[in-house]
Amino acid sequence: MYELTIIANFSSAHCIRGYEGACENLHGHNWKVEVSVRARGLDRLGMVMDFKAIKARTREVVDRLDHRYLNEVPPFDSVNATAENIARHIFDELSSSIAESGVSVARVKVWESDTAAAAYSGEEG
Repeated sequence: MYELTIIANFSSAHCIRGYEGACENLHGHNWKVEVSVRARGLDRLGMVMDFKAIKARTREVVDRLDHRYLNEVPPFDSVNATAENIARHIFDELSSSIAESGVSVARVKVWESDTAAAAYSGEEG
């Protein structure tokens, strides 16, 4: 199995509804997003997928979150914009965007700080 990983960044503000503590208040992050895709085989050029294509599709997704108040952006207008939920949202959006034969999103990891991250892989267990 081959796996490629790219990194993207975006900045946004949010508050965690129902949280008892400082994170209930409006605050922002400079988020780092790691996206990994995987495939069993390579294309005719010897690649899983062009890094530029993964970056462009990721950029399309994170641009909809960049410099926004996430609590007003679907789906975060109804679910908390936690790192966990942001990772799943980006995973789901990219999974429907990447249509290359045999390529799938393996994992999305979202860092809210240099020392704290959440990942979503869509796998059970």
